[in-house]
Amino acid sequence: MLTAEGLMVFYENMLALNNIALNCGHNQIVGVFGANSAGKSTLMYTLSGIILDQKIKEKMRGGEQITVMGKVSFEGQEISDLKPHLRARLGIVLCPERRRLFPESSVLENLKIGAYMATRQEAKDTLGYVLDIFSPLKKLLRRPAGFLSGGEQQMAAIGRALMAQPKLLLLDEPLLGLSPAYQQVVMNSVKLIRETKKISIIVTEQYARPVIPIVDYAYIMENGSGVMSGSGPELLDNPDVKAAYFGV
Repeated sequence: MLTAEGLMVFYENMLALNNIALNCGHNQIVGVFGANSAGKSTLMYTLSGIILDQKIKEKMRGGEQITVMGKVSFEGQEISDLKPHLRARLGIVLCPERRRLFPESSVLENLKIGAYMATRQEAKDTLGYVLDIFSPLKKLLRRPAGFLSGGEQQMAAIGRALMAQPKLLLLDEPLLGLSPAYQQVVMNSVKLIRETKKISIIVTEQYARPVIPIVDYAYIMENGSGVMSGSGPELLDNPDVKAAYFGV
């Protein structure tokens, strides 16, 4: 499905990603865990191609120089230089950190915005699916997204990403700021999405304990580098990993 090799990202002279390698197969859930500033969001921007847009914008405004190196392949095709909207057309869809909904637009409008690449029938079917797995949104469709709780916003953000018909869903810190109850709702939904839609999922998180039960494989990042990888049970058997990332 997706393979990344030798990914390196520099913001001026600061190394944000250092020789990162990652694989996500068909119908897999892959976790990427690390503390703040470990490079998780930069990794997601690099996989989705958004880093290329950031590079252009920074150059146009005379800001920091962004350098991107390495190789990203998706379904056997190298996409390292492919623009983010073209990656989205291939099926790589990012649900960004902190939701990034349009606060003055309704929940329904936010969901429909995500369907810009879908056919009318796909949009209709997917909307029904989203409202089935995130049933609290049914009563909130006309409410401005900015008036939702954090958990409700996260459900709407994942729903909007699903409306784009992803083959690979990138979830950047979906549990950020959520209560334990909503964390469990989101993780149960992610597992259900994989089971029912057969979508591959890469999810980043700082606190791994709610996520590790559903992942097939996981990577741990520190200061932009990959320091360890393995299955959930393998990582949980490491006492240092348990203490630092799983809260046990």
